[in-house]
Amino acid sequence: LSDELVAMTDGLDGMDAAKKDQLRFATQPLIDALSPANFPMTNPVALDRARETRGESVVKGVEHLVSDLRRGQLTHTDPKAFKLGENIAATPGKVVHETPLFQLIQYSPVTANVLATPLVIFPPWINRFYILDLSPKKSFVRWAVEQGLTVFVVSWKSADETMADVVWDDYIRAQIEAIEVVRKRLKVPAVHTIGYCVAGTTLAATLAVLARRGDADRVKSATFFTAQVDFEEPGDLKLFIDDAHIDTIRRLSPEGYLDGRYMAATFNMLRGNDLIWNYVVNNYVLGDDYPVFDLLYWNGDVTNLPSKWHRDYLRDLYRDNRLVVPDRLSADGTPIDLSRI
Repeated sequence: LSDELVAMTDGLDGMDAAKKDQLRFATQPLIDALSPANFPMTNPVALDRARETRGESVVKGVEHLVSDLRRGQLTHTDPKAFKLGENIAATPGKVVHETPLFQLIQYSPVTANVLATPLVIFPPWINRFYILDLSPKKSFVRWAVEQGLTVFVVSWKSADETMADVVWDDYIRAQIEAIEVVRKRLKVPAVHTIGYCVAGTTLAATLAVLARRGDADRVKSATFFTAQVDFEEPGDLKLFIDDAHIDTIRRLSPEGYLDGRYMAATFNMLRGNDLIWNYVVNNYVLGDDYPVFDLLYWNGDVTNLPSKWHRDYLRDLYRDNRLVVPDRLSADGTPIDLSRI
């Protein structure tokens, strides 16, 4: 059946290439969903488990399903296994600066001496700040502090109705502000920076703005983690950036912000077997206990997005790829030319 569905999609004539890609993408979740493993009566492991546990696995599976329906989100890991500040996001630090858009966290030093140039990390605003401070053994922040770096991390506010008009310029101004706060607080001429994911894309624009203004020397180095700047080949996400999808985002966010669960569902769809059906089978069909996994806990701790900026991001960067064209985009009144960096 899977082979036939794929062949039917590929065999369609007279369809626009982009529409055909969308249809092919939509066909794959259908194929994944129809797998016999996803249904209790056609999954032999589930039948054996139900018999061995005298129906307890079925009860647990239903409880998991009902719980997820109530919260409107698929559970990937045991939600009770982690507590912020204790066994995840536990590197000691404090908030040293706050604005309506972000908090700036400074982590406590653990070495007798620290390096002269501090590090400012910009994590993505589509997730929580502690992606680089998971459990202590996996924490990049803890490791960096132990090397003698003075580490700062920006924690972006999860969007609400007060952020309906937040756009590209606001995040770039915020990054410049964070850099300036650190420079003045420590009385240093420059900082090292890390830009993660979408915040890395914005960091590239920030560097271009500083360069245009003659302030490039305020950033000594920039490192990019999984950050895209040239969007000529954006992968399967290109299927979500036509006018119809962008308009759908507008209709899903009447109060000016997009519920983070929509974004989480989109990313899960990109890897359906790994991030959806694997957990449908384990959690619902087999009634397994939730695994304990810090990265999946972070992944499920969703944030809301400013809808206007999210739509502009998809349109200007993913769809039109304007960031790599000199002076096609601007921020805070300054044209952006990446070749100046």
